[in-house]
Amino acid sequence: MMRNPKAIRSTRIGGRHQAGVGLIEVLIAVLVLSIGFLAVAAMQARSLSTNNSAMVRSMATIASYSILDAMRADRANAVAGNYNGTIKGNACPTTSGTLAQSQLKQWCSIDLLPIGLTASTISTIACTAAAGTTTAICTVTIQFDDSRAGDTGTTSQSSTQQQFVTKAML
Repeated sequence: MMRNPKAIRSTRIGGRHQAGVGLIEVLIAVLVLSIGFLAVAAMQARSLSTNNSAMVRSMATIASYSILDAMRADRANAVAGNYNGTIKGNACPTTSGTLAQSQLKQWCSIDLLPIGLTASTISTIACTAAAGTTTAICTVTIQFDDSRAGDTGTTSQSSTQQQFVTKAML
């Protein structure tokens, strides 16, 4: 059987047979792969910062319920307003003369410090006694800097401040 000479000529480039992959194809393949790897790395970085933000929000939730549980255990002082006040994350109370002061000191050092050591982490507790009863409506507000969450699309400082508010009846 005889080979077709036209078929052989069609596979020749410049008088030679093409053997293997050309250098330009390899270069383009490496470029496409490197762009893909950079995209995966960017997604990982964004995922880590978003997970960090979610962790801080969870810690704020735990902190607010923690102090509310302590106030439920010490209802008389909570209704009297002994827990009321503002605490900054970098300035925990140092006095522990009463049970309320001890609870606030412990709460700040254990629950608030992991949220942030900066002065931008501020917690406010406000209990208002219900008239004629031994109950109170208490509001725990925790503000913290969430700039670790990454780019939110805005440049204002207020966009990174998060506020978590919990209300409970004691």
